[in-house]
Amino acid sequence: MLQSAVMIARIASISLRTTCAAGLLALLVMGTAVGVPRAQADDNRWGFGSDLGLTSGTVNGTVFTMAFSGDYYIDRNFSIGPMMQVTPMGDLFQISFAGVARYHFRLKNGINLVPFSGIGLIHADLDRGTGPRRIDRNDTSWYIPIGLSVEYQAVHNIALSSTLIINLHDINLAPSLPEKDRTSVALLFGFRFGP
Repeated sequence: MLQSAVMIARIASISLRTTCAAGLLALLVMGTAVGVPRAQADDNRWGFGSDLGLTSGTVNGTVFTMAFSGDYYIDRNFSIGPMMQVTPMGDLFQISFAGVARYHFRLKNGINLVPFSGIGLIHADLDRGTGPRRIDRNDTSWYIPIGLSVEYQAVHNIALSSTLIINLHDINLAPSLPEKDRTSVALLFGFRFGP
């Protein structure tokens, strides 16, 4: 009797595993079937932007800045994606990455107002001077960009853009610099390419 109970338990276990495997295979096939048309529809949901400008209030004063962004449009008025700002010249090398959410207010006269905010990381590397007064320090901090872009829709998928960003962070280059760098403001001009 014990052997027949063990045999029934083994058959039930095999049957349960087979049912689970068949269920997982069915989910995988359904996900692939549903995902193929959706992937084709998502081809036109991506946009990107590039900007040049100045950032003031850094540990090295006002610096030249380049910015790049990507947007995945969840719908026509809301997008999410990465944003990167780079300060590549002079004594200060600074780079920041953030995940950003944007809301696109599309006005009737071709002007778009795009407020955004996000969270990420910023790294600053200051290498200034020579000799005993030389400063060679770096720090990485959390990073919160809060900004507004004003875009002029030049054609259907290309816009001219002006962006103001308040950068919140906590860069500490002590003991070389006694003051902390907690905020900076960037003014950037560039292009937006959308779907």
